[in-house]
Amino acid sequence: MVKIRDIELGEFPLLLAPMEDVSDPPFRALCKENGADLMYTEFISSEGLIRDAIKSRKKLDIFDYERPIGIQIFGGDEEAMAISAKIVDATNPDLLDINFGCPVKKVVCKGAGAGVLKDIDLMVRLTKACIKSTNLPVTVKTRLGWDHSSINVMEVAERLQDIGVAALTIHGRTRAQMYKGEADWNYIAEVKNNPRIHIPIFGNGDIDSPEKALEYRNRYGVDGIMIGRAAIGYPWIFNEVKHFFETGEQLPAPDVKARVDAARKHLEMSIQWKGERLGIAEMKRHYTNYFKGIAHFKDYRTKLVTSFDRNEIFDILAYVEENSSEFLFA
Repeated sequence: MVKIRDIELGEFPLLLAPMEDVSDPPFRALCKENGADLMYTEFISSEGLIRDAIKSRKKLDIFDYERPIGIQIFGGDEEAMAISAKIVDATNPDLLDINFGCPVKKVVCKGAGAGVLKDIDLMVRLTKACIKSTNLPVTVKTRLGWDHSSINVMEVAERLQDIGVAALTIHGRTRAQMYKGEADWNYIAEVKNNPRIHIPIFGNGDIDSPEKALEYRNRYGVDGIMIGRAAIGYPWIFNEVKHFFETGEQLPAPDVKARVDAARKHLEMSIQWKGERLGIAEMKRHYTNYFKGIAHFKDYRTKLVTSFDRNEIFDILAYVEENSSEFLFA
């Protein structure tokens, strides 16, 4: 049984990665329904929380059906991180996660996210500030290092564990790689196999199929796997991986009606949570994956991603559902 402090996650948990403008409550609801064991919010700026920025505060919204759920924050200032940890504590998630892995320039330039990989002492101070300010388990998501010549994840793992971090998720790329190239899980395995390390180690990067999830579980010996981009518009991946682990067989892919049903449900929740215009706009990134591989669907996909008319979008989805026999997988 994998545990983060007192949180039981099962024998080999599947985690939903925190993704900016993706891992919101509507998307998380679908992933939970389809087998995600632990989920995280989109990452939240510590400075934004303190300024009471509406977008940052909105990201604190969590619901009981999502549990266990972690709220993820990022920042480069100890005081701001400490205050943010107290704010997060008051919203009563199951854990607090710190992002030391985001490679995006606007985050790194503020000395946050993967930018902290260049200064492990600062990383330790920021993490300590959070641990002292909350009663929640504190976990960390990070990368291998800044670039290939400065891979320092082993030192990071040991030092963070020593100050009380309860679990560590490692993305198998450096900041310099961004999301390009292949994730190198050998470094993740080295951390997991370090006799000094006793906290759960979760691997992240390139898991996009049940076969690869099983291969990486067996080869690298991690305690669980975090899935990110492969879940966008395809929340079924969690149950597919679990089924493959148990039986060695593939679950049948969701048919057109199941995809329409998921997209409709996602859109309805998105509009309810964000308002009509933003809810419709932020759904557009999901449609391509919801309907990936379906022949003769291009015109309908174009309408879905260009229309801002709520009724038109629901009408398109209804038409596709009613005429699902016309839409075959290529």
